Amino acid sequence: MKALMTTWLSAVLLMFGALAHAQADLTIEITRGSDRATPIAIVPFAADGESLPEDVAQIISDDLQRSGYFEPLPREAMYDRPSSGDQVRYGQWNALDVRYLVVGQVSRGTDGYRIRYELMDVSGQRRMIGENVSAGSNELRGGAHYISDQIFEAITGIRGAFSTRIAYVTAQGTDQDMQFALYVADADGHNSQQVLSSREPILSPAWSPDGRRLAYVSFETERPAIYVQDVNTGQRTSIASFEGINGAPAWSPDGRRLAMTLSKDGQPDIYVMDVGSRNLERITNNSSIDTEPSWAPDGRSLIFTSDRSGGPQIYRYSLGSGQTERLTFTGNYNARGRISPDGESLFLVHRSNNGYQVARQDLGSGRLVVLSDSRWDESPSVAPNGTMVIFATQQGNSGVLGAVSADGRASYRLPSARGDVREPAWSPFLN
Repeated sequence: MKALMTTWLSAVLLMFGALAHAQADLTIEITRGSDRATPIAIVPFAADGESLPEDVAQIISDDLQRSGYFEPLPREAMYDRPSSGDQVRYGQWNALDVRYLVVGQVSRGTDGYRIRYELMDVSGQRRMIGENVSAGSNELRGGAHYISDQIFEAITGIRGAFSTRIAYVTAQGTDQDMQFALYVADADGHNSQQVLSSREPILSPAWSPDGRRLAYVSFETERPAIYVQDVNTGQRTSIASFEGINGAPAWSPDGRRLAMTLSKDGQPDIYVMDVGSRNLERITNNSSIDTEPSWAPDGRSLIFTSDRSGGPQIYRYSLGSGQTERLTFTGNYNARGRISPDGESLFLVHRSNNGYQVARQDLGSGRLVVLSDSRWDESPSVAPNGTMVIFATQQGNSGVLGAVSADGRASYRLPSARGDVREPAWSPFLN
């Protein structure tokens, strides 16, 4: 029981224990590239001699490299810089072992920018896709992420998640002068916006399925309470402020219910609340600590962490039958489970001899594979296409966000300029 209580409640103090002033935007640091990455070249987009506020081609290149699926060709290695498909000399790119090529132009319009891009198959000497994309005056990055999504899906067959967002918590100050903040940002850490500021800890942000609301835990009153807040308007409502623990909110796939951990009836248990009526259904009821609920993609079951077997392990509760089964058996600590969007894998925090790492367990075979390589990882959150997992980790004395591909072959970190960043949550697809 002590281990789980530390995971949820005592960790509030531990994870912000050595803070400097935190800044909102995050930066990308590639820490490991995939040895199976596909060679691709993203040629700098022509801009009619105009200086643009964003380098669209570089944003696309960074997106694709970060995914672990692609290895972009460095610009200094490009012999030629075509801006349209009819200018491409395929022999040159074949000689550079490039399999795909992206070319394009950016021009200014009356109300923003027009981006023209083309994806070329070098070996097949053909155009795969091409499109004109409109972007507002301050939306060039968004336009670039959209193009990255189209390229990623055209080549891999998997929907791109570069236009999604992440939520995370920062803090500034020390001891009694700490200031906590909840932010949302683009998936690459740019365009951060503050959602909430508080002198008390903020925990467990969770996106609604439509990407419009965040549920989170705030300690701004004398006890932790769960709030739901509209990301765009800032309007928020306290939905759970019972005696004891109110924690770990998780939205159902239909957005109508929230699973949560409450201790109002004694020990921490899993409950499900109907968001509209506020009616509560108690899911677990025993002497153990049950916490960290998460929904299966089909909404028919919940997974949660429990110490009922003597140490933290992950269990699944079927909402139809009411039956509970244990999912994890490798090692004596497995917590914070999240099921992949396809329902085939379980991502979690696993304790090994090297500390706490993000791992993936195949739900069919039960085989567990450690994905990350640091010693103190927590709070994994899966991208909506299932290709990446974002999590909180340590870099030196600072808390940063890390990300690793679902196969463990590629990883990167998103540190802030100074200070700790924790509690990441990856948004759903936004359209």
